[in-house]
Amino acid sequence: MRDITQSTAPATTYKRGQYVLYRNPEMFWTGQEGHTFVCRVERICVGGATYDLTPLPSGRQITAVSPDYMRLLPAIDAMRDIDTAPLNTDTADDMTAAAMAWLTQQAATANRRPELPAQR
Repeated sequence: MRDITQSTAPATTYKRGQYVLYRNPEMFWTGQEGHTFVCRVERICVGGATYDLTPLPSGRQITAVSPDYMRLLPAIDAMRDIDTAPLNTDTADDMTAAAMAWLTQQAATANRRPELPAQR
């Protein structure tokens, strides 16, 4: 008999330091709020069968998480607002906060004298 409960998500191997979206299955299946949140992968256990995660911003570690309840959060998605910010607007109100922060940082760097590396 064929198992019809298999995951529809592609098998993914996560690396330490990556950001993932984690859904707590117990909270989800019991209808509790706040069941899905962003975490950082801290440790890979038993050849990738489970992972230890640190939720952001609480920092309390969650151990032995099944990868079936995790999804990778690609950096490109987090940075999309900066990449697509309109640069030819009349006011800064049209730009996202992230785009403004990036432009501010670029202006600060561009208006500074380049620093030489420390001599050994």
